[in-house]
Amino acid sequence: MAKTSNKTTMFLSMVLILSLILGVVVKKAESAVNCDAVVGVQSGETCFSIAKAFSLSTEFFLSINPNVNCKALFVGQWLCVSGSPN
Repeated sequence: MAKTSNKTTMFLSMVLILSLILGVVVKKAESAVNCDAVVGVQSGETCFSIAKAFSLSTEFFLSINPNVNCKALFVGQWLCVSGSPN
């Protein structure tokens, strides 16, 4: 009887883990950004300078570029400059 109990516990644990993973994946898909226009980073540009050039607040710029690392921009990197965060 202990083997059945262990199998049941293991099965329920796997179902719980898969449910949590699925929940994270679905949440990420829902948080996609709608980007209407992009710009390529030029030498010497920063997140702040790009946001300013397109009359965007820093907060809005970061909301439409949620995965950008402003400390590691590189020339040619595409950044969203018009759109809407979800």
